[in-house]
Amino acid sequence: MEVRSEAMVGFGRTADAYERGRPGYPAEAVALLAEALDLRPGARVVDVGTGTGKLTRALQPTGAHLVAVEPVAQMRRRFAEALPGIEVRDGTAGQLPIGDAEVDAVVCGQAFHWFAEPEVLAEFARVLRPGGHLGLIWNVRDQSVPWVARLTAIIDTRAGDTPRHESGAWRRAFDDQPWFGELGSASVDHVHVLPLPAMLERYASTSFVAALADDERADLLGQVAAVLAQVAGADGTVAHPYRTDVWWAALSDPGAGRRRPADRGPGAGSS
Repeated sequence: MEVRSEAMVGFGRTADAYERGRPGYPAEAVALLAEALDLRPGARVVDVGTGTGKLTRALQPTGAHLVAVEPVAQMRRRFAEALPGIEVRDGTAGQLPIGDAEVDAVVCGQAFHWFAEPEVLAEFARVLRPGGHLGLIWNVRDQSVPWVARLTAIIDTRAGDTPRHESGAWRRAFDDQPWFGELGSASVDHVHVLPLPAMLERYASTSFVAALADDERADLLGQVAAVLAQVAGADGTVAHPYRTDVWWAALSDPGAGRRRPADRGPGAGSS
């Protein structure tokens, strides 16, 4: 599975802005994820599509041994600067640079919608040990707030067919597949406060926005900046509301991960 151009180009251009502008994960959501995946000292975890490592660093207090995988070189560079003690490997979700049955958990932060395919679930199952778990987490803009909905409407004019968590299409990968059991879920509300210029970088780091031609990107971000200026506080900061969605599933058939979808005969997997 190839990495989409919006991700390679967009995230390559904005790795620094991504680190400065994107929120981390609230402690309550991280605790829910750690409990569901049984993360503890001695457990081995691979963070797939790690970006600049925001989820990886949030999981450090669990004491688990963490390895990150990221296909965009600029993101790996930023990860290495922020987390020099954690290994980050070049690789994709469909071809993980991880051995068979090598980890206890696979996690994806802000990423699974990019590669939500049965073949990827098979690859995750391949690297998991019996009793292993998959964890997915997203920070989602709270569009029940009118100005957040306005910002979303502005950037969505350039979204095209870019994979989005909000569409829910990623869940189809879990239909009629043998590798993982039923998805569990929980949500946590939180607010991310940043100076206005850094909050603008949050929107500039959106993959399909960052991949635009310079003049188009400048025009769109000018519209975003105008909305942010209207809601900024007297101290120049913007309090951005989010909801963090946490999803998890247990490995149900360790052996299935060693069999590619095509090996299972007619009707294998879903598209």
